[in-house]
Amino acid sequence: MTNILITGGSRGIGYELVKQFSADANNYVVVLSRNIEKLEQLKQECIQLYQNTIHIYQVDFNSTSLNQELQTILVKENKHFHTVINNAGVLVNKPFTETTTADWQTVFTTNVFAPATLIKEVISCNNTNEQTHIVNISSMGGFQGSVKFPGLATYASSKAALAGLTECLAEEYKDSRIMFNCLALGAVATEMLAEAFPGYEAPTTSQEMGKFIADFALSGHHFFNGKILPVSQSTP
Repeated sequence: MTNILITGGSRGIGYELVKQFSADANNYVVVLSRNIEKLEQLKQECIQLYQNTIHIYQVDFNSTSLNQELQTILVKENKHFHTVINNAGVLVNKPFTETTTADWQTVFTTNVFAPATLIKEVISCNNTNEQTHIVNISSMGGFQGSVKFPGLATYASSKAALAGLTECLAEEYKDSRIMFNCLALGAVATEMLAEAFPGYEAPTTSQEMGKFIADFALSGHHFFNGKILPVSQSTP
């Protein structure tokens, strides 16, 4: 049995990721998201499609009590998580001079501090004798040398920070059985992209990207550790 923990599973890539993993009865899937109604819908969909039950929890990644909430969930599950995917994210699209301290706090709390907190709690609860692959979902907007888009300073900066965190943790835990990698995604047809860029047609569907990430999460640690990997059809 492969135990998998995914954040941000209520829509877009996360929603498709959960379905990909749920299709295999050997996967035990735990999903965290703020939108419990969408998670309930996803749970029923997985049961109908694959006769596989996912385990859902409502979590606010901007909460000041996030570490306690995660501890409670992990203790209740009482499992070693072989795969952890930090997919939850938030985007603010506005000119830099109009961004507020609250904007920066919200984006960095959800996109950087929450993944760091989850990783810390998972490491504390996991069995050190078993393999763990932690995959952080970043963006080409946070990839060094890529084209940057006006209005996304908070989002791109947070995703660059998440990529840097991945490299730091891979080095710190290089003598353990914990592997860290980061996928910097290009444009994918999701609700978040549509909200940020109305009318833009992305070359990749959330289903296609969900399958790629699921496959990478299960096997990528055999080839990569501490890597920031661009996943985009355009250059830069």
